[in-house]
Amino acid sequence: MSFSSSVKNELCRLENMNECCVLSELAAVVWLNGVAAPVPGDGFNIRITTENAAFARWIYSSIRKHCGIVPEVTIRKSRKLKKHVSYMLYITSVSGSDVLLEKTGITAVVDDDRCELVLTRKTDEQIPCCVKAFLRGAFLAGGSISDPEKTYHLELTSRTSEQADELRRMMSLYGLNGRTITRKGSYVTYLKEGENIVDFLNIIGAHRALMELENVRILKGMRNNVNRLVNCETANLSKTVNAAVRHVENIRYIAANIGLDKLPASLREIAELRLEHKDLSLTELGQLLYPPLGKSGVNHRLRKLDRIAEKHREGQTGLEAKRTGAAK
Repeated sequence: MSFSSSVKNELCRLENMNECCVLSELAAVVWLNGVAAPVPGDGFNIRITTENAAFARWIYSSIRKHCGIVPEVTIRKSRKLKKHVSYMLYITSVSGSDVLLEKTGITAVVDDDRCELVLTRKTDEQIPCCVKAFLRGAFLAGGSISDPEKTYHLELTSRTSEQADELRRMMSLYGLNGRTITRKGSYVTYLKEGENIVDFLNIIGAHRALMELENVRILKGMRNNVNRLVNCETANLSKTVNAAVRHVENIRYIAANIGLDKLPASLREIAELRLEHKDLSLTELGQLLYPPLGKSGVNHRLRKLDRIAEKHREGQTGLEAKRTGAAK
């Protein structure tokens, strides 16, 4: 089962909701998912389609309980490779589609050959729990959420720009900045930030899914911190090893071309210790001196040795250049 289906199943099991909230949730479902067809001289037939069995049961029981209507249910199986099952619920003009529209605050408007469902209820005047219920219905009707192990993405699909605008407005009441794009003729309002998605799940009452997502976020954060620390340690270790190799090479160069005995006692002592203990850290190397020397002091002496070797190499390069010029 996908994470999205799991969230919807959780929402369909919520209990003890006020009737006003159930009707708000139904309003979002009918408005975003419902398709109305005019019946000549006799109102409208309404069809709601879903592939989620738990959601289909919720629609059926909610309409029956709160509107006194018994929807007709048709189940259709796809013949394609992925055999999807679609549940179609019909509320006919005979069974009382006008009651459903009235109770959910929706008006069916016929324009030429098109029939559009228009939301007429004033969402601004609703109490907060009903606004949350409406957003819950919007998610059930056309929402999806990605597996948090892969990415953070939640979206609500609508058919018109007006619907998308209304969804964004309602989300903004809770400080959520949804964005809308068009995809295959639909309007998709989405959230990308993990924190915003957690807030949205809290608003619609998906608390189990919220905890699961939070756990994933915490684990991801811990893994990222560990990776950063490992990368940092690896970089520091690489830097330390490269410096140690450079020091040893320069000291060997000095020994071969100048002689360690020509160095001041303090530099000769650290040079001999570095050659003898190539794997020790600067701190450990300093502890072998008498009196002991700190890390910065050891580093200072080794850098002096580096400069002596570099200066000698530059001098040798200059001599070679002069000899070459004289030969010409």
